[in-house]
Amino acid sequence: MKRVSFAEFGGPDVLRLVDAEVPHAGPGQVRVAVRAAGVNPVDWRVREGQRQRTHPIELPSGIGQDAAGVVDEVGDGVEGVAVGDHVFGRGSNTYAEFAVLSAWARMPEGLTFEEAAGYPSVVETALRIIREVGVQPGQTLLVSGASGGVGSAVLQIARDRGITVIGTAGAANQDYLRDLGAAATTYDEGWVERVRRIGRVDAALDLAGSGVIPQLVELTGDPRKVITIADLSAPEHGVRFSGVTGNVPDALVEAVSLISRGKLRIPIEKSYPLAEASAAHIDSQAGHTRGRRVMVI
Repeated sequence: MKRVSFAEFGGPDVLRLVDAEVPHAGPGQVRVAVRAAGVNPVDWRVREGQRQRTHPIELPSGIGQDAAGVVDEVGDGVEGVAVGDHVFGRGSNTYAEFAVLSAWARMPEGLTFEEAAGYPSVVETALRIIREVGVQPGQTLLVSGASGGVGSAVLQIARDRGITVIGTAGAANQDYLRDLGAAATTYDEGWVERVRRIGRVDAALDLAGSGVIPQLVELTGDPRKVITIADLSAPEHGVRFSGVTGNVPDALVEAVSLISRGKLRIPIEKSYPLAEASAAHIDSQAGHTRGRRVMVI
């Protein structure tokens, strides 16, 4: 099979499309013929070696953790899924023609493979950080860097729970945030005062890592009411960095429910063939995403 691999840590140019052995599903796993794979910031952080201290890998290595596809092998002990089922979920080395998933769910009706591949990690992250920040129905949540995949999920999930949302993003994404039910403003000069004019902020999430943690603490009045997934300087401000994955199977069940009820929809901004994985990473690292980027097979 073909898969995207890298033999050294570095920039997007280290990614190569290579021939590789087809993996097999172990106990509690399924193998899928991948139709699409999600592109996540964690992918290029792994490629750069940023996670070697906490999550070491051996080189050469494949890349990618989210996928949607057709089940073609079922491991021992797996029930409720069969060869030919259309599923989406999380596994390893998903930028490939075949990949093994350790958590999955059947794709909701009406969802394409490309769309489905964009959900697993972002929904798990969104559910986790909403829980960790402790925001309650009737309160207001500020989301900094709100137009990407995780932000798109956070805004919609929070709204479904009766939480008011304020989102910051670039000028081109203001209408997008409003379409998701958020009060929107840009993140350029004067953004803190504009947020204050919108209303009280009970909790805040930093999704972009753009150096705004001190301002988020100022707006909430309490560093315990701020969570970041992107700024490693968080502990210096008494803010929690959330980087440990939660319950992926439960998150997929919640994703299916939200999608099926029409409460969650994350658009695909751009898709790439496997041979253009480096371009996908360049675009992902540049930010300013509206929704998701995916690899297509």
